Amino acid sequence: MANVPDSKAPGGYVLGHSDLELERLTTQARVIDPITRQFLREAGLSAGMRVLDVGSGPGDVAFLAAELVGSSGEVIGVDRSEAAITMARTRAAARPLPNVSFHEGDPTKITFERPFDAVIGRYVLEFQPDAVAMIRSLIAHVRTGGIIAFHELDLDGARSFPDVPTFDRCCRWIAETIRASGAEIRIGAKLASVFLAAGLGAPTMRLQAVVGGAEQSADPIRLMVDVARTLLPAMERFGVATAEEVGIETLATRIIEEAIANASVIVARSEFGAWSRVKAVV
Repeated sequence: MANVPDSKAPGGYVLGHSDLELERLTTQARVIDPITRQFLREAGLSAGMRVLDVGSGPGDVAFLAAELVGSSGEVIGVDRSEAAITMARTRAAARPLPNVSFHEGDPTKITFERPFDAVIGRYVLEFQPDAVAMIRSLIAHVRTGGIIAFHELDLDGARSFPDVPTFDRCCRWIAETIRASGAEIRIGAKLASVFLAAGLGAPTMRLQAVVGGAEQSADPIRLMVDVARTLLPAMERFGVATAEEVGIETLATRIIEEAIANASVIVARSEFGAWSRVKAVV
């Protein structure tokens, strides 16, 4: 597997690409894919389109896009991680999706023979040292009138009511760790300014969240606890929390018990979708 990037570097991908993290991403997709699918449909992905999925990881967003563009379309996924691309190719080989391929590399530097109808990404801009510069470089891959669409999160949207103290602490640990790595935990709420600064028109935006109440809160709780599990070494390294404080093996159970006891509603985080059309190739 590929080495985990230096999480102390500004904008470094602190979650890494370990076996644990790649498995978490595929588990996360079960809950998050319906939201991404709705965003992509509203953004205008349809049959016959040629789509570039940046930061494709193990391939979940590329597979979604492939369903939307159909057999007459094409989806190319690009990721810097050799481990992620290997996993994506293995998963693609097990699916009837001949219109999907994956390439290792930097999507802002790779050249393609012809432009795309859309460039898409999920949870990518948060980890870029300069999200505006990335969008600007990606515009060059899109035909005039084509689509730039991103699904990003805002960790400030994670909350509980009535309060579930252990869940709230878990969310603070995650936010503090990701912020310490140099990433932007509120990129979702900043998508309009990022798009405008990159030279695009004001994007159409949507907001969703994974929510559950009391004993039905397992999905939003698991989303956050799984991130905490991957981040635990970085939490300790940055001095955010110790393994003993987190108690990762029982963390989800403790949170669910508190949510049931308080009849609480759990909100995992805010899921933002934003898309705009390219007025001119730059």
